[in-house]
Formats: sequence, structure tokens, C-alpha cells
Amino acid sequence: MLKIGVIGLGNIAQKAYLPVMAAMQDQYEFHLTTRNPEKRAQLATMYGLQHTHATLEELMAVKPAAVFVHTPTDTHAAIIKQLLLAGIHVYVDKPVATDLQVVQSLYDLAAARHLLLTCGFNRRFAPFNQQLKALPDKRMLVAEKVREVGSQDPETAVFDLMIHMVDTGLFLLDEPLEHTSGRLTTTATGALAQGYLTVQTAHEQLEVVTNMYGGVNLEQVTVQTTGQRAIVTDLSTKTVMATATTTTTAFPDWTPTLEKRGFAPLIRAFLTAVTTHGPNPVDPTGAITSHAVCRHLLSD
Repeated sequence: MLKIGVIGLGNIAQKAYLPVMAAMQDQYEFHLTTRNPEKRAQLATMYGLQHTHATLEELMAVKPAAVFVHTPTDTHAAIIKQLLLAGIHVYVDKPVATDLQVVQSLYDLAAARHLLLTCGFNRRFAPFNQQLKALPDKRMLVAEKVREVGSQDPETAVFDLMIHMVDTGLFLLDEPLEHTSGRLTTTATGALAQGYLTVQTAHEQLEVVTNMYGGVNLEQVTVQTTGQRAIVTDLSTKTVMATATTTTTAFPDWTPTLEKRGFAPLIRAFLTAVTTHGPNPVDPTGAITSHAVCRHLLSD
């Protein structure tokens, strides 16, 4: 049974990862890692996990095949490099890093050592987004994220929030990028107010919009093809409009949230790739491009 490490047991790990891992203990031996002894004991008991460690060094000593990294962004690069140099596959929350050169160097290191470096772009794996990806003849795409009231500096907001919609929109495109442009607006205190990105391919146009002060919490992706308009709202409903018809589809009542939002499918895909030595479920070129677009948006 492969050993799989988890380092960083904060909010995202507890909400999106540990519940899925707890259900996979018949396939993998999970090792939780945090310096907080109370949290280690509490979460191990809550999820029925037997193996815990205080430090990355302790975790690496048991030779895990892969490690999920859920620590703060500014710690990612050093942890990822240490794991890759030890021959360990890595899954990391987005962003890999906010410095594009660091992102590229880490992916280069992973490739050189024939290891996976997988970025946690879960929305690629949300079932309704997967259905949007399969639509032929896409022409116009809009990926929109609205917050009721936000208060983050531009870099934090772009790499914490907007990057999800940037990556989702780029993932849905079927042609190479030809041109990108965008702008950010800020409040009087310097917080991000809105972010706008336009991407063009030979036949498609993508608009990514992030509104940090929109009075509502909403995530919506619209794809217009030559024959229909499909809209996915909050990853949980899909509406398809065609001539004289509108059809709305929702998940069955008992579908777990982590399935709808793509976390469970992505976790399974990564662990399958580790087990079978398969391809990276989040292709490095696309992941690097999403980071590059965000970095350039901030630079412009």
C-alpha cells in the first residue's frame, strides 16, 4: 500500500481533501503532518487516520510516494523542491508560486526527475465543466467570479481567487492563444475591485471577470457554440439554451459537494497517476500558462 503524505492541515485540507482521503484508506496509507500536536490528534481521530508527523523531515523519513502540500503559498517553493529532490511526487494547492520563474523552475525540476508536479486546479475536474469542455465549435466564453464583499490586495486576489477562473477559461479553449489583454481596478485603499482578462484564439474569445464587490457570491461559466449556449452556475447546475428550448440539469440530491466541485475526481486522478506512473492529470503547460497570464495581468 503506497504511503501518501499530507502537509498543512488548515481549512482547505480539512474541507476538500481529508474527507476524500478518509474514504480511500483501503487503497493508500495517509500520513498527516503539522507542527500543531492538538490538530494532529484531533484530525487523526476525526478521519480515522493512523499516521501523523510533526515536520516535513519526519514525513519524508517514511518515504512517501507522494505528498499533498496545503501550506501557505510563500512556503510552497521550498517544500516542493525538497520533495522533488527526494524523488517524491507532489500535489500542491494553487498557486504553485507567484513568481513565474520559480513556477517554471519547479516544473522543469519535476520533468528532469520524471516526477509529477500537479497543481490543484479542481474546476477542470468539475463534472459540468468537463461537459462544457466537450462541446464542439466554441466561439464565445465568459468565466465570471463575483464576491459579495472582498478585501484583498491585487496580487493576493489574483492568485487566490481570479486564477481559478483564468485557468477554467483557458482549459475550456480548444485552440492556441493568440492574444491576451486585461486590466485591474482598485479601491481607494488599494484592494482589488475588479479584474478583467480577454483572450483570443483563431475562432474563440474568452472573457474572464472577477468582481470583488458584486453584492453576491457567484461563479458562472458560459460557453456559446455555433448551435447552443451552455451555462454552469456555481459548479452545481447546467443550463443549455437552443432554439425555442431551455434545459436545466442539476446533480442528484445525494451527490457529494466534493464530487460536484471537482476535488474528489482530481484527488483520485492524481493518486492513480502516482500508482500507475501515468500522465499528469493537470498538464504542466496549461498550469504554467495560467500562472503566466495572472503574473502578466499584475505586471501590466
